[in-house]
Amino acid sequence: MYNVMILIIDIVVMLIRWIYYMLESLFRSVVPPPADSVHNDVVLITGAGHGMGRCMALQYAELGATVVCLDINERMNADTVATIRQQRGNAFGFVCDVTNHQQIIETAEMVKQEVGTVTILVNNAGIMPTHPLLQQTEGEIRKTFEINVMAHFWLLQSFLPGMIEKNRGFIVALSSVAGLCGLNNLVPYCGSKFAVRGIMEALAEELRQDARKPNIRFTTVYPYMVDTGLCKKPRMRFPNLMRLVKPEEAAAAIIDGQRRGQEEVSIPKYLLYLNTTIRMFPLKVGTLLRDFLDTGVESDL
Repeated sequence: MYNVMILIIDIVVMLIRWIYYMLESLFRSVVPPPADSVHNDVVLITGAGHGMGRCMALQYAELGATVVCLDINERMNADTVATIRQQRGNAFGFVCDVTNHQQIIETAEMVKQEVGTVTILVNNAGIMPTHPLLQQTEGEIRKTFEINVMAHFWLLQSFLPGMIEKNRGFIVALSSVAGLCGLNNLVPYCGSKFAVRGIMEALAEELRQDARKPNIRFTTVYPYMVDTGLCKKPRMRFPNLMRLVKPEEAAAAIIDGQRRGQEEVSIPKYLLYLNTTIRMFPLKVGTLLRDFLDTGVESDL
């Protein structure tokens, strides 16, 4: 009888908290929390030499953060750093191949010595081969996962311990709309972006159950097609509804989501709600909507 009463009480408490979280989520969808300052943060961004990475580096610097730019392209990375410094921002540049585990370890040590503890890690670097699976080479598939997935593990292992020690940190990871639903001509890319979503969810849960209760927060980002050059042949039936997103707009949305502590950010915002709603229906309903919208990327071969 005693155990039954405890079970009933646990269920009632769970339901009350469930309702509270639902109402809180609804409220925050209308009234978002205030944006945190990043003035005292050290932000490390991979792929900072171009596209969204460069835009995020510039915008974080404008907000007063110290920005650490990582990219394999020395010239483009140096240009991002120089631009920030010309605008009187604080930036450091490091050339790093994120597929090279040892190089990441060495770069992390240099960052710690020259800049300090990274408090915001933005895993942004990625590639997107765009053609049917049977026409993708072994090299393309391996490189897609080395950059889009494996690099996340090596960077997390290198920079997360410093955040835990400081009891303060934020992990931002770029997934994609291709991490929410499967798309043709993007099979390996979709696999890699679904993996990013899983990594972030699992790591957040692992740290939630950590006895130390580290103050580490997470934001997973699901952009639609961004005009960075990766989408060479976009296909859009309704360009006014689903258009190519400018990298500056995407960067601003990502930074705003991170500063407000949002666990998931889609660009445009309605895509997460749309995906959640569609998942409540039979798969054929999702296929029907996908055929109606007729959006995606054509093969680049």
